[in-house]
Amino acid sequence: MIWPVVLCGGSGTRLWPASRADRPKQFLSLVADQSSFQQTLLRAADLEDLAQVIVVTGPALADLVVEQSGLVGVETTVLIEPEARDSAPAIAAAAAYVQKHDPDGIVLMLAADHHIEPAEVFIAATYQAVAAARDGYIVTFGLPARYPATGFGYIRPGEPLSATVRRVDAFVEKPDLETARRYVEEALLWNSGNFAFLASNLMEELDAFAPTISAGAKAAVDQSTSHDGRIHLDPAGFATTDKTSIDFAVMERTNRAAVVTAEFDWSDLGTWSSIWESSRRDGEGNATHGDVSLIDTNNVLARSNGPFVGVIGASDLVVVAEADAVLVCRLDKDQAVKSMVETLQAAGRSISRRHATTRRGTSTHQTLARIGNGAAELVTVAAGGRHVLEAGLVVVLSGDIDLAGETLSQGQSHAACGGEIVSAIDAAASLLVCRWDAPAS
Repeated sequence: MIWPVVLCGGSGTRLWPASRADRPKQFLSLVADQSSFQQTLLRAADLEDLAQVIVVTGPALADLVVEQSGLVGVETTVLIEPEARDSAPAIAAAAAYVQKHDPDGIVLMLAADHHIEPAEVFIAATYQAVAAARDGYIVTFGLPARYPATGFGYIRPGEPLSATVRRVDAFVEKPDLETARRYVEEALLWNSGNFAFLASNLMEELDAFAPTISAGAKAAVDQSTSHDGRIHLDPAGFATTDKTSIDFAVMERTNRAAVVTAEFDWSDLGTWSSIWESSRRDGEGNATHGDVSLIDTNNVLARSNGPFVGVIGASDLVVVAEADAVLVCRLDKDQAVKSMVETLQAAGRSISRRHATTRRGTSTHQTLARIGNGAAELVTVAAGGRHVLEAGLVVVLSGDIDLAGETLSQGQSHAACGGEIVSAIDAAASLLVCRWDAPAS
C-alpha cells in the first residue's frame, strides 16, 4: 500500500505579509482557488493502492490542517510534532508510524507548499518512483532545470535503472549563478524534495547513518497518545532526535538513492517572483488577486486581502496588501523580504508572525484599533465553540453566548476579569473585546 505523508510545517517568511507563522503559505490560495496543501491532498487521494494520508505538523497548525482537509473531503491522519526539529526527525517519525502499521508500506513523502501540475503527470511519475521504491531504492523526484536557479538544490543523475529512473551520483547544494548555468548545461536536475521509499528501508538507513534519529522516532511513535482525532508524538522520545535535514541524515550518504525524472511543472512557491511565474497572467504579464486595478502596468503581481490597491505606470513590481501591512518591492528583489521580516522580529513586532485576523481554537480574532496598551478586537466564536475571555469589556455584537449559565444577547456587555469561558449558542457569535493590557504590535 502507498502511504502519502505530507510535511506541513514552516512559516514561509519570504512570502510575508500574506504568509506568517500563524497561517503560513501552504494554507493560502496563492496560485489557485485551493491552497497548495489542499492540492497536495487531492493529488495524493487520487492514487491507487492508497492506505492513509498522513499529515505531519505542529500543534499550532493542527486546527488548520483538519479544517482544510475537511473542506476538500480528504480524510487524514494527523501526527503532531512536539517541536520542530527539521525534516529528518519528522520523516523518521512518519516512516516509523507506517512501518508499525504496515511493514511493507511505501511512503510517498510530499511537501505541503509546492505547486505541481498537471496532476496526471505527477501521478505517472509517482508510480514510476513507487516501482523503484519496491526494488529497494529511496527515490527522489528531479525536475529538468529550465533555467539557472540559485534557490534550488540540484541532483547529478547516474546510471539508468529504468527508462525514467537513475541512480543518484551526487546531491549538490544551492549554487551561485555561474555554477547554476553550468548545471543547466550539464543537464543536472532540480531537487524537488519529494520522495518515495519503503518505510523499512528508510529506517534501516537511519539505523546505519543516524541511529539517534531512528531510535528517537520509534520511541516517539511507540509512546504517542491519541486524542481529538490526532496522534501526538511523545515529547521525550522526539527530543532525543538530532535536529537535521533528511538530505544530510540519509540522502547524501546512502547508496540506495535514486531519482525519477519528472516532467510536471513544479515550483516550491518560495518567493513572490515564483508566485508571479506560477500565476495566470494577462497580456501585459500582470497577475492580480482581490480588489485590484492596474493602469499602464506590466509584469506586476498585485494582491489584496483587504483594501483596494491601485497601481499606475509600474513595471516588474510586487504589491501585497493585508489588513495590517503592505509590501512593495521589485520582482528581482523579493529575496530581501526575509530580511525585512527578520528586522520586524528583532523589533518585537507581532506583525512579523501573526495576521491581523488570527485563529485560536474555535474562535477568530481581528484587531480593530490600538491606543497605547489598549486594543479593541472583534472576536467571532463558531457555533458551539468556546472561548476564554481576557480581562476587559466584552460587548455582544451578534448571536447569543453562554457565560457561567447566564445568556448574553446582542447589545449586552460584561466586564471580564480574565479566564471566564463563553460558548456560542446555536449560531456563531461576534464579540467586541476592549482590553487595556494588550501586547504591543
